[in-house]
Amino acid sequence: MTEEVKIRQHKYNQSVLTVRNKLVTLLGQDLDFHGEITNYASHNFHSFPAKFPPQIPKMFIHELTNSGDTVLDPMVGSGTTILEAFLAGRRAIGFDIDPLALILSKVKVTPASKDDLRIIGETILSNAKLALEREPEKTEKILNEYWDPKTKEFIDYWFAPQTQLELFVLIEEIKKLTDQTAKDFFMIVFSSIIITKSGGVSFALDLGHTRPHKAKIINGKTVTNNNVKDSSSRDSYVSSKNIGSAFEDFRRRINKNLNGLLEEIMGTYPPQLYLGDAQDLIIPDNSIDLIVTSPPYASNAIDYMRAHKFSLVWLGHSIETLSKKRKEYIGGEVVVEEKLIDLPRKTSGIIEQISNLDPRKGRILHSYYSDMFRTIQEMYRVLKNGKVAIVVVGTSLMRSINTETAECLAEIGGTVGFEVPKIGIRNLDRDRRMLPIGSTPDLNSLIQQRMHEEYVIGFLKQ
Repeated sequence: MTEEVKIRQHKYNQSVLTVRNKLVTLLGQDLDFHGEITNYASHNFHSFPAKFPPQIPKMFIHELTNSGDTVLDPMVGSGTTILEAFLAGRRAIGFDIDPLALILSKVKVTPASKDDLRIIGETILSNAKLALEREPEKTEKILNEYWDPKTKEFIDYWFAPQTQLELFVLIEEIKKLTDQTAKDFFMIVFSSIIITKSGGVSFALDLGHTRPHKAKIINGKTVTNNNVKDSSSRDSYVSSKNIGSAFEDFRRRINKNLNGLLEEIMGTYPPQLYLGDAQDLIIPDNSIDLIVTSPPYASNAIDYMRAHKFSLVWLGHSIETLSKKRKEYIGGEVVVEEKLIDLPRKTSGIIEQISNLDPRKGRILHSYYSDMFRTIQEMYRVLKNGKVAIVVVGTSLMRSINTETAECLAEIGGTVGFEVPKIGIRNLDRDRRMLPIGSTPDLNSLIQQRMHEEYVIGFLKQ
C-alpha cells in the first residue's frame, strides 16, 4: 500500500468515525417531537396513516448531508422525506407502488400560483354545479354506466346517491384540465375530502386509519345496506356521521391546501418520483448520500390500500386492479412461496415461534422479512460508502409474540453489510398520530400494544 493510499484510507476511516459518532448522538436524542408543529408547508395536504413527523427526516437531512446531496426514500408514502429534502435544497428521489402516494408526493413539492389555482378551483366548482343542475338525469345515467359492476357495487355501498353525483361532476371537471400541475393539485384536493381523519363524504368511519367501517347513522338516519331510512333510535357517537355537500367540502379543502402551497422553488433540484418497488430500484450503485424511509408494519397492520381505494376508484382505478396492487405491498398477507428466502438466526427463530402456533402467520412474517431483506440489500447497494440509511419502523404482535421488527431488520442489515451503531426509540403521540387505535388506552388490545412506540434504526455503510 502506497503512502498516498494510506493517507486516503486514514481520511476515509476518520470520516466514517465522525459519521458514526454523529449518528449515535442523533439517535440518542429525544425523537418524540411531541408538541412540535408538523403541518407546516404542504405537509397537511392529505390525511395519511402512520406518518412520521417531518422533524425526523429534517434532522437527519440537515445533520448528515450538504446542499446538493442526494436523499432517497424508497417507500415515499405521504412524501414527508421528499418534501423535507426539497425544502433543504437537496436532490430528492422517491419510489412507491401506491399511485395515490406518488401523486400526493408530487403535489407537495410542485410550486404553483395560489391565485391561478384559486381561479381554476372556482371554475371547477361552477361548471360541476351547472352540469348537475342542467342535466341531472343524464349525469346519473352516465354515472351508472361509468364503472364495471364490482367497482359500482363498492361505490354504491360506501357513497350516497347524491354524493356520487357531486363527486362525479367534480372529477369530470378536474379531468378536463390541460395543465398537469393544476390537475394533480385538484386530484389531491378531491381525494382529501374522501380520505380524512374525521368527516369526509363517504359512509366510512376511520378512513384515515386504514381500517374503515360503515357508519350506522348518517345525518340522523339509520343506514341499512345501501339505503338510508328515518330512525328515532339512538346510537353511540362513534357510529354516527354527518355528510354534507361534496361541493362545499371541496371548496373548504381548496382553501386549506392553498394556504400550505409552495409558490417558490426551494432549490435547483426538482424531486424525482417513480412508480416502483423498493426491492428493485432503478438507481446506480453507490449514488445516494442519505436514505430516510419508513416501511410498512408486518402483517398488514397498516393497510394503506384498504383506505386509498376509496378515492382511487374515482381517479380511474377499478376495484379489481387495486386488489391486485394491494397484494404487491410489503407486509401484505399474500405469500409467494418462491420469494421466501433463508434469513439470519434471530429472525428465523421468531418466524419459527410464530409458525409453531400458526403456520399461515409464520409464512406471512417470513414473506415480510424476505421482502425487507431485498429492500435493505437494495439500500446498501445504492448508498455511498460512509453514508447512512435511517429506517423508522414499528413492531407487531402475531399470536401474542412480538415480531421484534427493529432487531430483526438490524440483524438483516448486518447480514448484507451494514453496521448498526444504535437503534433509537420514539414514543407515539396518541393525540396526533393517525393509527387504528382508540383515544383511551386498552391494554387488552393487541393493536394498541404494538403501536405505542417506534424504532429509528441507523444503518451505516462502511
